[in-house]
Amino acid sequence: MMRCTLTRSSLAVALTAAWLLTGCSNNNDSPPTMSPSTEPTRGTLIVNPPTKVASYTTGDLISLLGVDSLGKYLVELAYTPACSIDVYQLQYNTIGGKGESTTASGALMVPTGGTSNCVGTRPIVLYAHGTNVNKAFNIAQLTTQQNSEGLILAAVFAGQGYIVVAPNYAGYDTSALPYHPYLVASQQSADMIDALTAAKSALPVASATNVTSNGKVFVTGYSQGGFVAMATESAMQAAGSPPTATGPMSGPYTLSAFGDAIFMGQVPTSAPLNITFLIDSYQQTYGNVYSQVTDVFAAAYASGIEGLLPTTGGASTLYSEGKLPENQLFNSVAPSATYAPLTPATTPTNLAPIFALGFGPAYLIINPYRNTYLTDATTNPDGGFPTLNNDMPPASPAIGIRQNLKKNDLRNFTPQTPMLLCGGNSDPTVFFLNTQLMMSYWGRVAPSAPVSALDIDSSGSPAYSNLQTGFAAAKAAVAASSVAGGATDGGAMAVLQAYHATLVPPFCLSAVKRFFDTM
Repeated sequence: MMRCTLTRSSLAVALTAAWLLTGCSNNNDSPPTMSPSTEPTRGTLIVNPPTKVASYTTGDLISLLGVDSLGKYLVELAYTPACSIDVYQLQYNTIGGKGESTTASGALMVPTGGTSNCVGTRPIVLYAHGTNVNKAFNIAQLTTQQNSEGLILAAVFAGQGYIVVAPNYAGYDTSALPYHPYLVASQQSADMIDALTAAKSALPVASATNVTSNGKVFVTGYSQGGFVAMATESAMQAAGSPPTATGPMSGPYTLSAFGDAIFMGQVPTSAPLNITFLIDSYQQTYGNVYSQVTDVFAAAYASGIEGLLPTTGGASTLYSEGKLPENQLFNSVAPSATYAPLTPATTPTNLAPIFALGFGPAYLIINPYRNTYLTDATTNPDGGFPTLNNDMPPASPAIGIRQNLKKNDLRNFTPQTPMLLCGGNSDPTVFFLNTQLMMSYWGRVAPSAPVSALDIDSSGSPAYSNLQTGFAAAKAAVAASSVAGGATDGGAMAVLQAYHATLVPPFCLSAVKRFFDTM
């Protein structure tokens, strides 16, 4: 659940690292509810009709894609827009992590003309974005720097005849919530459903009165959004209205196992940023992570860390101002001799160089807290990590953070409608362990469930073989570029740094689009 940034020379397969992505949650946590009385009804529009932000012809979309290397690559994957689109800004009522009434915003993208597949009754794609540190983030502003995600949605889905609904999440843009309930499954799924409700009430829009929903709803998202997409499918199913199909991508679905892996030394890229986001979110929502911030965070960072994310500046600003370390999550000195072999972890060997970056003298999390966590993980182990036992979250975790991870772990429901999971087995940010454990869980409790998983970094999936071949070529190009720039490790580190934020997204997005097109 982290962020990667890559600087690269111009290659046909060069992909910008503009997506700040992450993910996580659990459906056992039933959605919080607002008390009746005078509180606004969830999913109602605050501005009705919603405000039109911009119109784009197919030529406009292609032109915008042309200045973005990720967009160029998607065009090479044959997703040239066929429809012109209008983009609207949604503002709607929803809830916060504690069930409090609040507001949120998002984008409604509507195809307005082109081929016959651009008009009439159309399917809806409900999209959950990845981790973004910018509090002003608005996915409806397609031309804004660092919004490749919104642009790709517009081109790949709205530009191909899907109606797109993409919330910014509570805590961003115009939202009244002073924090973001990061990886709180109940809230994030409620936010998604409320955005969908608001969007449906806005259809048809004035600029495209002949475009309406055909009743099909597809849910997808990447990284943090992959987790949110799966949590949303679970919540919709529990409410009796499951989506037509779902395509979660590279999400931290098994939060308990993922959290244990991190504290056991498998430190992902951008770990300090994402762990700070997670701990603050869970402290805001559940209030049980710590009594004071110095119980968890090193003194160098503790002051001002509450409410630090999302921020008005970027991650690089946080690092340069000394508000967060860029890589070092833990002390390079183990909390005890028992945990020295996990400081850092050395397996799997291909990710060990990334893990090593997570340790050093400028650490974020103090040793006593890590020791407490590891003691609980040893006493109350997760059934999926470090040893696959019963593939279930721990039965009775003792400390607050592990109780919250279990509450938001998604190993507690089985999809009733088709689901394709997509990810890569060498992901150094959101480990493929999350996908593997979900498939293990479903294989044990519901072997006939309509679920499948695509490892984009492998072979043997005939329907997606060209994407897997393309992914291998993209990795090779990144490695070659790195070697040409002077790397002495064969480009391995460059590939790992590009992997989650840059390389995986277009290929998994292409696979999910193909999957939805068959429904």
